[in-house]
Amino acid sequence: MQRGRRKPDWLKSRPPSGSRFTEIKARLRERDLHTVCEEANCPNMGECWSGGDGGAGTATFMLLGDRCSRGCNFCDVETGGMEPLDPDEPENVADAVGEIGLDYVVLTSVDRDDLDDGGSRQFAETIRAIKRRDPDILVETLIPDFNGDPDAIDRIVDAGPDVIAHNVETVERLQWPVRDRRATYEQSLAVLDRVDRESDIHTKTSLMLGVGEYDHEVYRTLGDLREVGVDIVTFGQYLQPSRSHLDVFDYVHPDVFETWRAVAEEEFEFLYCASGPMVRSSYKAGELFVEALLREGSAPEEARRHARAAGGD
Repeated sequence: MQRGRRKPDWLKSRPPSGSRFTEIKARLRERDLHTVCEEANCPNMGECWSGGDGGAGTATFMLLGDRCSRGCNFCDVETGGMEPLDPDEPENVADAVGEIGLDYVVLTSVDRDDLDDGGSRQFAETIRAIKRRDPDILVETLIPDFNGDPDAIDRIVDAGPDVIAHNVETVERLQWPVRDRRATYEQSLAVLDRVDRESDIHTKTSLMLGVGEYDHEVYRTLGDLREVGVDIVTFGQYLQPSRSHLDVFDYVHPDVFETWRAVAEEEFEFLYCASGPMVRSSYKAGELFVEALLREGSAPEEARRHARAAGGD
């Protein structure tokens, strides 16, 4: 347990800044839109929003409100006090994407267990609204488990995103206390499996390291993910949002992250693995890989090289 210990140097990041960052933030405020970048205090927010090296920048829009019906112990999003959905949200997000000039969009959401469809209809309509404006925009979705409802999952598939992600977050043994008790390892694998079986959409998931997992558990998790057809996996360091959240068990060295990247790609043959202390599920290098794979038609090996060269890996 690392309570009270200072973060190692490899976890230090610059505060977000720059004209592009300021512009995107202003556009989001004008339309009362939320991003998981802000709500979860993502350490890469400045890098992603600013784009870097003349890039367009990207942001992960958080749909269905800014309060979650679940209370995962790693997450900084507010819990409870659920409010009605904003019916204008799909068009507002599509408008903001056009105004900001994004060509790769990530959509995620809070859990909405209070809604009969888990919010899947509005989530799906947001995907369609973006694609109607510009079919060439690549849309990645990071979906909740929708309580395992196959109809809700199929609505997302039918809306036609380019990537569907759902995060298992950690190894099976640690699902609780890391996640809300309603989120289970088996249910998350079932979500990913259904997407793989019902479509040819690329699937993706993410794991946090540093919450008390053992190496053999991570290894087994990679095997379970490949069995349900997951294409892309990311590893990142868990960082405690506040003292009331789950403690950091360990600060994992960057060399360990590189080892897991090699294991994922070379042994388990994932199409791509972004792995590093500051990597998050919706990470720039992962988006660069998907763009090279889908937009440019690159082979997986070439797409990996492109993503790592452009992302500074």
